[in-house]
This record gives sequence, structure tokens and C-alpha cells, in this order.
Amino acid sequence: MVAIFRRKAAGLLLALALGGMSAAHAADEVKLTPVQVQSLGVRVTHPISSRVDRTLAFPAQIVIPTSQLWVVSTPAAGMVSSLAVARGDRVKPGQLLATVESPSFVSLQRDYLQALAQEALVMQQLRRNTELFEGRAVPQRVVEASQTEARQANVAVAERRQVLRLNGMSEEAIARLTSEAAITATLEVAASQEGSVVDVTVSPGQRIEQAAPMLKLARLSPVWVEISVPAAAVRSIRPGAEVDVDGYGTPGRVLLVSETVDAPSQTVLVRAEVPNSGELRPGQTVAARINFESASASAWEIPYSALVRRGEATSVFVATADGFRLVGVTLLAEDQDHVVVSGPISDKDTVAISGVSALRGMLLGLGTGE
Repeated sequence: MVAIFRRKAAGLLLALALGGMSAAHAADEVKLTPVQVQSLGVRVTHPISSRVDRTLAFPAQIVIPTSQLWVVSTPAAGMVSSLAVARGDRVKPGQLLATVESPSFVSLQRDYLQALAQEALVMQQLRRNTELFEGRAVPQRVVEASQTEARQANVAVAERRQVLRLNGMSEEAIARLTSEAAITATLEVAASQEGSVVDVTVSPGQRIEQAAPMLKLARLSPVWVEISVPAAAVRSIRPGAEVDVDGYGTPGRVLLVSETVDAPSQTVLVRAEVPNSGELRPGQTVAARINFESASASAWEIPYSALVRRGEATSVFVATADGFRLVGVTLLAEDQDHVVVSGPISDKDTVAISGVSALRGMLLGLGTGE
């Protein structure tokens, strides 16, 4: 008797479950005749198979990484007498960039020569006092005082030499100044490393202060690709994901997915690093696609107008023999014109791409197909 009761109860529960599923299924259907479909202006299209592991093309811009950008400043105040490079030029280490006529540079060279002369005098006095001490003509404290003065003179020369280096004077020029005492007012500014000139902020004849910026240089490989991704499409993108720039053969990798959203455009900054063979130019606008790991289901590209949003859920209206049925899908990527979704649809189905608002209204009981 207990067994019979359990079988009946199980059958009742199964019937209730099937009834609930049938009611839920019916709640997502809109029954329409072909005439009603035409009068509502509903148009349909077939989903197009899309790569499930890559987003749609998003707008992006080529940017120079901040660590590869540096400014060349004038070491001393003076007047720019000439420029040896222009914007766009490539330079090598040690290559002349500009010359500056600087009275203060003359003073630095004079101070260096005076420090050398003082060092020579002190060293001569040290040798003399050492000889006198060995002959017992002077006490030891005289020699010790001369040794202290010699160390101070050595430090002063090293300091003045370093100041000349900081002002852009090469070792060869310092050696020539030391041997010939040939003071010059012309300061040569050279490149410290290889790069490209991206900006020139001075012109010949211009007077500039010490440390004023003269040129901006950069290394242009790799470059950053800064991609504007709609906030709703950024969930599947992770650092390390591969990035393809349309029309460029070498892929890059995502470095950063920003934690903030740009309020006016409602997009999220995704920054990728891409090796540059010279085809990508800073400031250039490109289109980029981001690869990501997604579900193993197929992906389908459809017009943006086909998508139905209900909170975080997304669906499409799929045509049936009796009208249309609302089918839930997962949004993988989107732009202004298209979306890529995965879910229980195929290229054999037809989805509504116009009249969607009317179908949704009828589903909510706001109208009928009469």
C-alpha cells in the first residue's frame, strides 16, 4: 500500500513539473500568423557563425609606453644655436641633437681648470713636505695637513669633472680641455640612447633656461594598443589574452583591464602590448580584436537590433511554426551594429531583427496580434 502511494505521489510530482515547464515554455512564446508578422513589420535573419574565442573589432589607438618616452633638456642656460635633428628622425647613442651657446658653460670649464691648478699646487706642496719630513726638517703634522689638502683638491677636481659630464661634455672634450685649456662657449647636446624624435620644443635662436625641455624621444617598439571595450562586453577579457590588430600580422597581449568605466562612452580601457615592426604608428586609430576563453558552445553573430535585454539577461526571438519564441543567449561581444552570442540557436534558425519591441510588448501582455 505504501509503495502504491509513493508511485502515485511521484507521478503527481512529475505531472506538476511537466505542467510547470509547459507553462513557462508557453510564457516565452508569441503566436502569430504570417499576416500578423507582416503587419507588425517583423523582419528576420539567419545567425552567422562566429569565432567563439574572439571579440568583435573594437576601436583602439596606438600609444607610446610611458617607460619608453624621455625628454632631452638643456644642461645649462643659453641660446639654441642649431638643431641637428627634426621630428621623425631616428637617432643613435652619441649622435648630436643640438648645440647651445652658454656663458654659464664657460664658467663651469673655468672652475674645472682652476680646480686642476689647485690640485697640482697642493700635490707639489705635499711632495715637498714629504721630502722635508724624511730629512727631519718638518714635523709629521705638516705632512698630514698636506695629505688632507691633497684629498680635498682631488675631490674638487672630481666634482668639477662630474658637473661637466652632467652638462653634456664628453670624456674626449674634457680630456682636450684638460690638456689644451681650450674653453668653449658651445655646448653640444647628444643622444644618450637610440630612439626616434617625436617632438621638438625649441628653435634656433631661442633662449632657454637650464633644464628646459628641448626634444622628446621614444623607442617605438613595442607599443601599447589602448582599446575601448563596451562595459557589457569586458567580462570575458583577462590580462594575458591575445590581441589582434586588424591588418597587422603580429599579435600582442593584454596588459591591463581597467577597473573604471569612462562615463561619457560607457567603455572600459583595455591596454595591450604589441611588438612593432614599424607599421604601427603612435596616434594611429586601429581596430583590435581580443581573444578570450569562453564556453565550448558555438558562437553566432547577429545584428545588435535582435538582442533583447532584461536586466543582466539577454535573449533573442527565434521564429517558430506558430510565431516566435524568446530564447536565452549569452552575450560574448558587442559593438554598435552587431553582437556575438552563444546559446541554443544555429544558422538554421531565423531571429527577429526588427519589430522586436512589438514582440516583447505582446509577450508582456501589452498588445495582441489581432
